[in-house]
Amino acid sequence: MAERLAASLLPAASPSPSPSARRATVAAAAAASFPSPCSSRTGLRLRSRQPLLSQKAAGRGRGVRVVRCMAASDAAQLKGAREDIKELLKTTYCHPILVRLGWHDSGTYDKNIEEWPQRGGADGSLRFDAELSHGANAGLINALKLIQPIKDKYPGITYADLFQLASATAIEEAGGPKIPMKYGRVDVTAAEQCPPEGRLPDAGPRDPAEHLREVFYRMGLDDKEIVALSGAHTLGRARPDRSGWGKPETKYTKDGPGEPGGQSWTVEWLKFDNSYFKDMKFLSQLPSEEQKEQDLLVLPTDAALFEDPSFKVYAEKYAEDQEAFFKDYAEAHAKLSDLGAKFDPPEGFSLDDDISAAPADEKTEEAISFVTAAPPPEAPEPEPEPAAEPTPEPVAVAVATATSDDNNGAAPQPEPFVAAKYSYGKRELSESMKQKIRAEYEGFGGSPDKPMQSNYFLNIMILIAGLAFLTSLVGN
Repeated sequence: MAERLAASLLPAASPSPSPSARRATVAAAAAASFPSPCSSRTGLRLRSRQPLLSQKAAGRGRGVRVVRCMAASDAAQLKGAREDIKELLKTTYCHPILVRLGWHDSGTYDKNIEEWPQRGGADGSLRFDAELSHGANAGLINALKLIQPIKDKYPGITYADLFQLASATAIEEAGGPKIPMKYGRVDVTAAEQCPPEGRLPDAGPRDPAEHLREVFYRMGLDDKEIVALSGAHTLGRARPDRSGWGKPETKYTKDGPGEPGGQSWTVEWLKFDNSYFKDMKFLSQLPSEEQKEQDLLVLPTDAALFEDPSFKVYAEKYAEDQEAFFKDYAEAHAKLSDLGAKFDPPEGFSLDDDISAAPADEKTEEAISFVTAAPPPEAPEPEPEPAAEPTPEPVAVAVATATSDDNNGAAPQPEPFVAAKYSYGKRELSESMKQKIRAEYEGFGGSPDKPMQSNYFLNIMILIAGLAFLTSLVGN
């Protein structure tokens, strides 16, 4: 396909170049005619797939030449990484720290700064020691150690995408809502591009409600999103050796799962639900001394959710309505994961998009496309007549016409079930359509391994009906 694209860019009178010359022509033509911000990125590879012409363009007698550049992350590798993250969660119970990893990478965003990456946000900068050493990121080195093997396995994805993929997958695997994520985030390349320390929230400020607004408003988030995101404290524990908060262990954490110890906000601290709001509502009604005696953690910023009038409206709602909490949380999490990110392609792409149902000439790839009009294509050369099938050898004829007697008395083997045989244009069907056809086929007594059985009940009914009809004729 790449060779055909190269040939289309050459003058008509030019002799047919070699494959290497054709590939060089493709690259040169793309660089000269299709300037792109992604063309200067290290490791750029041109798509070799040429899209089909649309019927509208063909009707005008004009072709379309499309050159595409790779997205920041490869969608197939992201899907593979997601499955590996799921397996990691099953064995290490690291849901809370992966959520924190994604949040702390994106939570440095400052909406008042336009330039990337100075504005901070989800850009993979948290992998550098310069940012990892910030006080608010204590312990996150453990999260990096957990997912670095996945990054090594899938080099075609960025750290920025991997951090957010891990965070969203951890929420979903813990029982939380499906997060409407998009991908294609570009990584920063040097530690000098890390944001300054002090942009993440503090657990014990002098005025907790005001501090939360100061931090999250700077990111462009509102009160509802602040409260919804706080609900993620339904997962995880605080450890005094990392954050300076919580007890060394409680009756809920002393036996794990995972590494024992720490103090959790909820009893089931690996289950994502609205129990955080229920527990905070109950604990907020207790005197501070009694709160300290509880085995559940209440930070000053947690208590503020039921003390501040604006926050309390949403906190009370989420304590009573888990569905409303899930809906608002999913939207807020997706928004947080995009903050400050530079996407390639600019609109990003989803791992859950199903482009298989789109017409062939409308399918797109996860890349930026640059389209230019091309001269009318030359009339295609007539295709040669297909050669006549050769006369089968006598042995082949004997095999094809063999009967049960020719097979040691065994019954003939049924023809294997092939869905393409029943599809339009003899094209193979999708797996879902295959399963549907196979289910209907088996419903009548057939299967891929045996011929369809006769419906004896139906045959008997037809016979009785025929006899009744003949009897009525004779009687008349």
